[in-house]
Amino acid sequence: MLLDDKVIVITGAGGGIGEGIAHVCIREGAKVVVADIRGDAAQAVATALGERAYAVTCNVASDAQLQELVAATVAHFGRIDGLVNNAGVNFAKPFLETTSNDWERVISVDLRAVFFLTQLVAKQMLQQPASKINQRGSVVNIASVHSVAAFPGAGPYDAAKWGVVGLSKSVAVELATQGIRVNTVSPGLINTQIWKDYLAATPDPEATNAYWNSNIPIERVIEPQEIGEMVAFLLSERALAITGANLLVDGGMTAMLVSKEPYTRTALEGA
Repeated sequence: MLLDDKVIVITGAGGGIGEGIAHVCIREGAKVVVADIRGDAAQAVATALGERAYAVTCNVASDAQLQELVAATVAHFGRIDGLVNNAGVNFAKPFLETTSNDWERVISVDLRAVFFLTQLVAKQMLQQPASKINQRGSVVNIASVHSVAAFPGAGPYDAAKWGVVGLSKSVAVELATQGIRVNTVSPGLINTQIWKDYLAATPDPEATNAYWNSNIPIERVIEPQEIGEMVAFLLSERALAITGANLLVDGGMTAMLVSKEPYTRTALEGA
C-alpha cells in the first residue's frame, strides 16, 4: 500500500474533495485525521472510515485551532507524516462589488491558513526522525484550475489559488534538503455538492451538464476520489523526486484553447 501506517492530516475532509482524499488514503493504509469546521460532518466521515480515522473540529482561519489540530493529531497518533491543505471557501461576485471583508474571508481560509498550517506541520515533521531515505514528510496543497486561468467575478478566489501555487514552490525549494516535499494539485470541475447545487440552480440542469461536459476533453466531471488518487501518490514515497510541482487534474480542461466547435468542419491540409 502507498501510505502504510502513515499519519495524514486532511483539512476540509467533512465532505467533497477532502472526503474523497480521505477514502483513498485509508484504502492505501494511512491513519487519517479528518479535520473540518463542521464537527458533525468530520465525525460522520471518520466513523464511516473506521478505526484508523480520527475527527477534529477545526476552523482553519483560526491560528489557535490550527495549533490545536496539530497538537490533537500528535496526541492521538504520535506523529504527522503528511498534510493535505484542502479546506477552502468558494467565491463569485463582480470585481466592482467585492468588499474588503470578502477579500479577507477568502484569503484567510484559502491562502493564509495553508501557509500557517504548513508551517506548524513542518515544524512537527522536523522534530521527528528522518527515514532511511532522509524523508520526514509530504505536503499537498489543493489549489484549482483557477491557478492557471480565471473566471470573471472570482478575484479573491483566483488570487488565493495562484498564491497557493507560489507559496508551495517557495516552501518546496526551502525544505527540500530537510526531507519535506511540498506539491500542489489543481482540480478541474469536481462532482461535489457545490456542483450539484449549481446544476439545480440552472433553468435546465441537463443542458447545463451537457455544456460543461462539452468543454472538458474527457467529457465528464471528475470524481473526488480521482483527486485522492493523485494526492495519495504525492504523499507516498513513490513521488520522492516530485516537489514544487502544480499538477492539473482537470480532464484536459486547461489544455483546450477555446470551447469545442458546435459543428463539424472539413479537414484543413494547409497550403
